Order: sequence, then C-alpha cells, then structure tokens
Amino acid sequence: MPELRLPAGARLIPLREILAAFRQHGLQAWGECLPGQLQAVLGERPHGELAGWLAAVAAVPELHGAEVVLDAPAVGVSHPAVDRAALAAALRALHPWRKGPYDLCGVVVDTEWRSDWKWARVAPHLASLQGRCVLDVGCGNGYHLWRIAGAGAQLVVGVDPTQLFLAQFLAVRRLVGGGRPVYLLPLGIEHVPPALAAFDTVLSMGVLYHRRSPVDHLLELKGALRSGGELVLETLVIDGGPGRVLVPTGRYAKMRNVWFIPSVPELERWLARVGFRRVRTVDVSVTGTDEQRSTDWMRFESLADFLDPADPSRTVEGLPAPRRAVLLAETP
Repeated sequence: MPELRLPAGARLIPLREILAAFRQHGLQAWGECLPGQLQAVLGERPHGELAGWLAAVAAVPELHGAEVVLDAPAVGVSHPAVDRAALAAALRALHPWRKGPYDLCGVVVDTEWRSDWKWARVAPHLASLQGRCVLDVGCGNGYHLWRIAGAGAQLVVGVDPTQLFLAQFLAVRRLVGGGRPVYLLPLGIEHVPPALAAFDTVLSMGVLYHRRSPVDHLLELKGALRSGGELVLETLVIDGGPGRVLVPTGRYAKMRNVWFIPSVPELERWLARVGFRRVRTVDVSVTGTDEQRSTDWMRFESLADFLDPADPSRTVEGLPAPRRAVLLAETP
C-alpha cells in the first residue's frame, strides 16, 4: 500500500482494514484507486478546519467492550469508564450535528434531523439486509450506516465529501469499537468506479435534487449495483403527473444547489428509462418542523426558517414546501 501524506489525525481512517474488506467483497477495482483518491481529497485538498476536527476525534475515548445498540432510534453506546463531560466537549467541537440521534455514553446528541423517522419509513420496504454488501451515497455522518449494520449487513460503505461528517463518523466509530465492517469515505459517487456492479443494495437519500444531471446520477447508482441488486432512492418531489418537474430559478428553501424536483410519476419514468425494473413508490411524506429543526447540537437555521411564516405549505421563495418520496427499484 503506498504511503499517504495526510494531515495529522487522518490516520484514524482504518485504510488497511478497508482495503482488506474491499478485497473480500469483490471491490478490488475500487480498492486499487482508493489510496490515491484519499490522498487527493485529504492530502491535497483538506478542509481548513480538518486538523482541529480530527484533534477532537482523538479526544474521544477508543472503547473496547462497550454495549452497542444499532437497532434502536438512537444509535447507542454505553460504557462505565467514560468521562461524560470530556466526551460531550469533544463531540460539541464537531458542531453542527445534522443526522442522528445518538446516545453516546449518556451524551444525547439531539441532531437537526430525526433521521430515525426516515429510516422507519424506508426499512420496512427493503429486501432483507442480512449478509448484504451496502453502499450509502451522501451518507452524512453515517447514522444510517450504523442502522444498516444493525439490520445485519455484512459490509457497509458510505460516501460523503463533507469532511466534518467524516470526523463525526470517526468519533462515533471510536466509541462503537472495532470489529464492524462499517466505513465512511470522504468521497462522492463520482469516485466509485463506473460499472463496479458489486453492491447488493445502494441508497441515495437526499442527493438527487442536488445533482445537475439527475439521470447521470441514476446511471451511476445503477452501475454500482450487481445484477438483481436493490436501489433505495429518497428525494424531494412535487405533486402532479408525468412530465412535471420543478426547476427553481434561484434558491429552494434557501438552498442554492437544488436543480430538479420531479413529480413521482416522472421520477418513476426516469428510473425505468435508465434501465431499472420493478420501480415502485413506497412512501410520500411532507417534511415537518418536528422532523427537521434547530437544536442545541445544530444551532443554525433549519426548516422553520425556510418556510413562509404565513403559509407553511410554501417555502420562503413561494415554492411548494418539501415533500419527499421513497422509491425502490432493481437492476436487471
């Protein structure tokens, strides 16, 4: 394995372990280029605050023999020999926490999103995750990676380019302890080799509307799946029939990078058009301010600030308020 020139603390990423897991699960093509990808992202283009974030991770105790709960709404860790105040200080240095919740040795991380609610909408419809190789694209700090592992997946890989999310994941991983093949890579879907065809399940949740070319994104997801693999797609949608797509001219809910929001029938048509089969919509839900909100662990603006105070069915820009759909599909 080539020597990587990474910032201090970046060696918290268990690269040798990841490469061994990739070889075991038929991901050699990705493993061969992964060290160079990490070098380019962390060694040559690190975030200006990465060193400080990794120092906070290093202050989190590396536990062994902790009691770990991955199949409950709050991803939980308990251990009697933890300085709770010191742990809370280290975790707060990684503010803002957007995906969760977590209960880490008595430190309850009340995140912006109740990501457990999304998981409750998704999980009942999935094929069994027992023994599967799973990729989560745009995984945030990895909350759903842990829930997928708790459902019995054999290998769980998340990609998200936000380096703060990497630090948050590494902090949780130190508490959860080793021995679980759950990994977050600070990369994007474009770093996954084309036509890898190796994953049993691929999730893309809250990503599609950020892509300038949503059809290309669907093709990338399809290329990562083996034959007969399952796609889980969760994204913003609008009301209406086939052919309806909202293309915001400026911001959407104060977000700059929202490009296309289709109707459910149109999104189903996109999936079929790129070659997925058994396309079906299993849930459509309006996002409420009890699911996405500011907390002590995410003190910036949140959904309530993005909606028209006189008409919460509209965004502050006058567009339809966030509505999200979950669709499943399979590769031939």
